[in-house]
Amino acid sequence: MRILFATDARVDAGSIQAIAAYVRAGKALGHDFELWGKEDKSFVGIPWAQDPTWFHHVVFIYESKLRWLPPIDLVRLMPRVPKAQRAIIDADGMYNDRIVVDGYDRTHWKPDEQAEWVAHMDALASRIFQPNPEPMRSKVRPLAFYGHPEAMEVPRDKAPAKELDVMLVGHNWWRWREVSTLILPALERLKGKVHGAQFLGRWWDEMHPSLVGTEVAIAFESDPALFARAGVVTKPSVPFSDVMTTMSKARINLMTQRPLFKHLKLLTSKFFEILCADTIPLSLIEADHAEAVYGKAGRELALTGGPEQIADKIADALARPTHYAEVVDEVRKHVRVHHGYDKRVRDLVAALEETRETA
Repeated sequence: MRILFATDARVDAGSIQAIAAYVRAGKALGHDFELWGKEDKSFVGIPWAQDPTWFHHVVFIYESKLRWLPPIDLVRLMPRVPKAQRAIIDADGMYNDRIVVDGYDRTHWKPDEQAEWVAHMDALASRIFQPNPEPMRSKVRPLAFYGHPEAMEVPRDKAPAKELDVMLVGHNWWRWREVSTLILPALERLKGKVHGAQFLGRWWDEMHPSLVGTEVAIAFESDPALFARAGVVTKPSVPFSDVMTTMSKARINLMTQRPLFKHLKLLTSKFFEILCADTIPLSLIEADHAEAVYGKAGRELALTGGPEQIADKIADALARPTHYAEVVDEVRKHVRVHHGYDKRVRDLVAALEETRETA
């Protein structure tokens, strides 16, 4: 099968890591995956295409931004690809009623925005998938789109030397509440015991000037003083092709998930990228959620409780690296079987074929 992905392609964010994995796994299984647009060599390993008629399906990957595809591209795509062959991966759960989590994170700012999203997606494609086990709307089908790219695992004997103890690779997008009340206070408790801590990504040190004073600014909130108190250095993001190697330079890597994603139990690339690195991955998710994705051993990689408990967990991981390496090995075995991209490719192909027949 030939499948064309269309998305807001960013070399250091979004679903680009997953697309690269589909390209690799698809080729081994006899399927062709390419990305819509002009060739860009900074996207290592990604083939590009501008003729949609060659493909059996076009899959749009939506991550918050509604109109990332220029009108001229829609004109070129939509008339040339029947609606029955167009599908959407709703990666951020935007095809939902308006949801506000604890008065903080949300799907949409206003009810009319929700209606606009639904109308746009309904017009664009006949099939909508979400990477969560139980979608809230009847039209949406569950599809665990993101998986574990085993080919990107960093072998311990070939990993770069450790340069610091703690790292977090990810962008500050609806992350500040958990980071400021849990992660940074935990690291502050460990100050002097943790040798080097870095956050790599966009918007940790400052938000885009155009957002200052707007209602959206809450999604990018940060405070350099709290980083300084915790002994954390902020650095720019890294390209997707360097993520696993970069994370391997730290003994521990932390993962946070925005509250809306926790509420909807949305799966993301980060769940698996952090397992590919030569590091101890500790995730700020509930233990039951960790077990659902990673298997029983995954519970030991969940960061739960308040700052004191999180600090204790980080200290324990630094003190017992051999034990946690064994836990990571067990979790890797689980995700290779249950979340490998060979399985993801087969599931996506089957879902597209099944839903096209009933569209």
